Amino acid sequence: MISNKTVKSLIAGLGLSLSAGAFAQTIALDKVVAIVDNDVVMASELQQQMAMISKRLEAQNTELPPQDVLRDQVLEHLIRERLQLQMGQRAGVEISEQEINQATGRMAASGGLNMEQFQQQLWSDGMSMAQFKERLRREMLINRVQKGSVNRRIHVSDQEIDNFLESQEGKFWVSPDYQLGHILISLSAGADEETVDDAKAKAERLYQQLNDGANFKELAIANSNGQMALQGGDLGWRKTSQLPSLLAEAVPNMKKGDVSEPIRSDAGFHILKLYNQRGGEETIVEQSKVRHILVKPSTILSDKEAFEKITHIREELEAGADFNELAKNHSEDIGSMLSGGDLGWSTPGQFVPEFEATMNDIEVGKVSEPFRSQFGWHILKVDERRQQDFTDTVIRNQAANIIRKRRFEEELPNWLQEIRDEAYVEVKLSKIAAN
Repeated sequence: MISNKTVKSLIAGLGLSLSAGAFAQTIALDKVVAIVDNDVVMASELQQQMAMISKRLEAQNTELPPQDVLRDQVLEHLIRERLQLQMGQRAGVEISEQEINQATGRMAASGGLNMEQFQQQLWSDGMSMAQFKERLRREMLINRVQKGSVNRRIHVSDQEIDNFLESQEGKFWVSPDYQLGHILISLSAGADEETVDDAKAKAERLYQQLNDGANFKELAIANSNGQMALQGGDLGWRKTSQLPSLLAEAVPNMKKGDVSEPIRSDAGFHILKLYNQRGGEETIVEQSKVRHILVKPSTILSDKEAFEKITHIREELEAGADFNELAKNHSEDIGSMLSGGDLGWSTPGQFVPEFEATMNDIEVGKVSEPFRSQFGWHILKVDERRQQDFTDTVIRNQAANIIRKRRFEEELPNWLQEIRDEAYVEVKLSKIAAN
């Protein structure tokens, strides 16, 4: 079972404070410490966050900065958080209860807890499940705002992908991983011909035994002179660039379960076993040609009303209405509504999880039940399915994601500073400091 300390680290990793009673100093009269556009930061929240961070740093035996430095840092974090939450609210970004429950379930599962045990642990830390979910909702909303805003500033060109794939680093990242076993029959640098012949004969006997079904690990323990002999010759997962060139040349030609013929090097005779492989295989993907209709909740259309509207549209389709016409008249997906909701042929990871799950489960020609995603309420219809070779696409997508993640980390601080500079922020710390 997960320890109390581990649960606290999970909570802290999300920026979730524990109970206010556990850390907050007594405040006779709460005060505003900062005005942030249309919102405020209160002294109680600032002090709670400072106390929580101080406690965490002390537990890590990390020296605390001066109180005024810590206070300024925490307040700046709260100001930027407020700005991002307001951006999300203005853009109509919503986190559904289903998404929050799924994220909560993943956190509990990562610590080996069921939901009842996780809730009990939260209570022991002074936090209710409702408080936890509200803070989690805020963190997820901020994350979504960051991704949506920053990713719009990032463009990865085909030329950049080509350059990355041609680089040594790119070849390393997209190359397959091999899980290998290794036996070495070693030879000294000055070994005479008879010694070499004896070593070769021994390696060939071992190779034959392995082909006859002998246990590789047992033979490695008993015969190998390699560094991992006592671990059954287990080399773990390796890329070819992490192997000597002679072995690297042999591995790509092997299939899962294969044992190599003895390979001669200056160190002696090597025998490899390929236990498993990740990446590098041909990627055949089932594609769906899909159409959808989207109805978005808004300030004038509640989530319940949006659900009722999409349900009514589905009823019209079941009664024989034309999908194209209904999509043109009712869908709020600007990119597809004019083409009758047509999204074309799907590619791996193209759609949000809720959309992909529904698309993959439904029969061709059927209209789905209404389902919720971060964008609103959908119904979809799969017109066709096909098998397509996506090997090159997957490799290029992998490279693009690596480049995009790096750009995101570079661009996020710039974007945060921009929204901070453009906002109206009035700090009133002097009044608090005087207390």
